Amino acid sequence: MNVAGPIRTRPLPLSADGKDVGSGSSSSNDVDMYLDVPSFELSLDEFEEYALARLKVLRKIEEMKTRNLPPETFRAQLDASIKANLTSPPQKHQQKNKLDVASHFILRAAYCRTEDLRRWFLAQECRLFRHRLESLSSGGSNNNTLLRDFLTKNDFDLDPVSRDEKEALRDKLLKVPGGPMNPIEFHNTQYYRVPFVQALELVSKRECYVEKGQAYVPLARIVSIVAAKFRVALSKSLALAAGVFGQVAHDEASRIGPLLKSMNSQYTGPGAPNAVTGMDGESVLTANTVDTLADQSMPLCMQQLHQGLKRDHKLKHQGRLQFGLFLKGAGMSLEEHTLFFQREFTRIMTSEQFNKQYSYSIRHMHGKEGKRASYTPYNCMKIIFGNPPQSGVEHHGCPYKHYDEQNLSALLTKLKIGSVADRDAILAHKKDGNFQLACAKHFEVSHPAATMVDGVNLDGVGNHPNAWFSASVSYHNAKNGGGAGGATNMEVVKQEGAVAM
Repeated sequence: MNVAGPIRTRPLPLSADGKDVGSGSSSSNDVDMYLDVPSFELSLDEFEEYALARLKVLRKIEEMKTRNLPPETFRAQLDASIKANLTSPPQKHQQKNKLDVASHFILRAAYCRTEDLRRWFLAQECRLFRHRLESLSSGGSNNNTLLRDFLTKNDFDLDPVSRDEKEALRDKLLKVPGGPMNPIEFHNTQYYRVPFVQALELVSKRECYVEKGQAYVPLARIVSIVAAKFRVALSKSLALAAGVFGQVAHDEASRIGPLLKSMNSQYTGPGAPNAVTGMDGESVLTANTVDTLADQSMPLCMQQLHQGLKRDHKLKHQGRLQFGLFLKGAGMSLEEHTLFFQREFTRIMTSEQFNKQYSYSIRHMHGKEGKRASYTPYNCMKIIFGNPPQSGVEHHGCPYKHYDEQNLSALLTKLKIGSVADRDAILAHKKDGNFQLACAKHFEVSHPAATMVDGVNLDGVGNHPNAWFSASVSYHNAKNGGGAGGATNMEVVKQEGAVAM
């Protein structure tokens, strides 16, 4: 998009009280309660750029939670993602604040539409907020000063405990696990008195002292109380925005409405859409190589679509969309996409029937027909929460979500995925409703020691089928001597495809 002129629209009531006070606030160290709706001027390019930058961070948070990373690794990788996507150079600090605040409110508008979207956005934003607040509260007296400044600036009415009262409670406060370790540290620690109902998380973990309905909380542990208030305020704001989204989207139908409605389905994976190329710059996924790559490197959902197409020589509408957009996102060109589908479909129909009934939809996927939009591949959440397939007729969906335990077990055994213990672990994730963890486990057992292979990007594995495919191709390239970006293994694949023809 290249739209001259800024966006100046009637804002959604995205603050908890529905007020728009102008420029918004930016707190110390980029920790913000986002209570004030900003009125920045943005071009449509900036509007989309800012939103996708933050979406990458939120999806990274979801992906890391799915992988159950250790806390230290989680913090390090999240810091790196924030730095890469939500941070501007020091000389552009004002621009950085604008990016952070504007991107939050854009996504808040985009994700207020349904209960599932609101729940997802709330969970990821709360994790991001808590991470930033914990960073602010750790690291010594200087950071404690920054945290006090943040609390003061955002009108947190906390009752500080006097030095005399703190000394009177010394023995009891020192017994709290994880508190000050020695008298000097205790002397320098500021405590606050809050109603215990506002510190239930700390009470449940025995991380504060409670007396007469009051919780005595050290400054460093105020984080959980502030995070709880942030969650309540954001949840209320999302509900308010949902009530007026339809009207605002209608008023802005020609500008930001379509962007907001499609934001949750935007692909933010590596190298979209041509994620997998060889050293010659050519796509490795062609009509000749797709069969070999399906067995070697496609996630289970796409393998099932591929097998369904090879067996039935056709796919229903939802299957064509899910598989076709995946192929496009993996780098298959319009010409190769059409050729591959035509080869299969014309086993049960004439070329004329295929051209009349199906070739238009393929061109439409690639942005060559209709409104010429560039459609993005489905991520795992869209597949999981999409319409379930009709058994025996349709092949789309997520096998970990839509197959029963018996059929999934039989499929994993048939495909010889891992050991019996590995398959049991995958089935346990499925039984617990952790479908993305099951998919990530499948990748882990099919690609031993992938974390140790140089150049294999595991970001998004278990979160997006195209990330799964890209990581798998890089893994096999490296294992076969071509390096993660090399073409040795892909040349073999291309040759096998040529022989198969």
